[in-house]
Amino acid sequence: MADAASRLRSLAEQLLGAPLPLRVRAWDGSQDGPPDAPALVVRNRRALRRMLFKPGELGLARAWVAGDLGVEGDLYTALDVMAGLVWERGEDARGLAEAVRDPAVRAAVRDLLKLAGPPIPPAPPREEVRRPRRRLHTRRSDKRAISHHYDVGNDFYEIVLGPSMVYSCAYWEDGGTLETAQRDKLELISAKLGLTPGQRLLDVGCGWGSMAIHAAREHGVSVVGVTLSQEQAAYARKRVADEGLTDRVEIRVQDYRDVMDGPYDAISSIGMAEHVGAERYLQYARQLYALLKPGGRLLNHQIARRPQQDETAYSVDAFIDAYVFPDGELAPIGTTVTQLERAGFEVRDVEAIREHYARTLRRWVADLEADWGRAVRLAGAGRARVWQLYMAACALAFERNRIGVNQVLAIRTADSGASGLPLRTRTWTA
Repeated sequence: MADAASRLRSLAEQLLGAPLPLRVRAWDGSQDGPPDAPALVVRNRRALRRMLFKPGELGLARAWVAGDLGVEGDLYTALDVMAGLVWERGEDARGLAEAVRDPAVRAAVRDLLKLAGPPIPPAPPREEVRRPRRRLHTRRSDKRAISHHYDVGNDFYEIVLGPSMVYSCAYWEDGGTLETAQRDKLELISAKLGLTPGQRLLDVGCGWGSMAIHAAREHGVSVVGVTLSQEQAAYARKRVADEGLTDRVEIRVQDYRDVMDGPYDAISSIGMAEHVGAERYLQYARQLYALLKPGGRLLNHQIARRPQQDETAYSVDAFIDAYVFPDGELAPIGTTVTQLERAGFEVRDVEAIREHYARTLRRWVADLEADWGRAVRLAGAGRARVWQLYMAACALAFERNRIGVNQVLAIRTADSGASGLPLRTRTWTA
């Protein structure tokens, strides 16, 4: 009888209908495949059961998070190969359902079931979100989702993000460091908003306070930052106090829908709108519009997905929804611009910076892996594997133009139609 690795590789190729350009290393120590390629490490038979009982991305994710499946060698190469195979076949779970009509594929599945051991579905890893069906994006459900993602521990995020504690795409110059790139991003946003001393800025989804501190310290504005994360708020308040900015920066644990103390001269929303959801997005845009004074500016920094031929077929990424951003939704940039305009905004500038996010994510992965032991002690092995997989996979998705990220500058014009912008646009690039 062939060893486990040879059997797995052969069965995988039957299921994929294509060669597998990776090595396979199995639980019995056997290996099969190109010796110079990264290896998929199947550490036990339970990994097969996870993938068979939940075909597609979620089964793979469960095996990875549980530590049943891993990669030996270059993680990005291995993920790129696997993502490419899925991308070519279409959505993986539906593609497999159609493929099972093929007698050869059915035979391969039967053989995998025999190889997988007892036909008992393993319980999902404890890091997976478990929730009953409910209405999405209520205040309560959004608070729970934000807590799942951000209340992992500030010490853990310090490992990943570094001293800047900025959890969004940096803005890179050649040869720059992560800290410099994050500072440059905050300054770019400040310039687009035209911040000047004495103004009021609302930072929606303020995270650990980096934008609020930068705007107050470097531009003399008064800032209100809102977040739903208790851990973020506590950390941000300490940073504000350490900087001596408590007279100019207020950090609140508050839903954006409950902010009622406008008008503001400017609003920054950096990596927050992905949590809003399609059903609530127009409400989000209208709320920010109402909080701005005439002539006020909004800078909306948001990840976007590619549009689909049939938008009704869009579904949230199974792994991201279950382990990373529960209830998060991505929209095409055109949809975002349309919703902002429907709310009354005039959109004046859109800058696509997806390559910057790919580079940022690769740096975050490197920082996590460089201090892996401490990250595991702080957040647990499963949580550390979630972040490693999600950030590495997202880096590839940005590089392959499967997702993007855009900064949208929008204005609440005066009643006369005046925007308050200079005739020469993009003055921040001078």
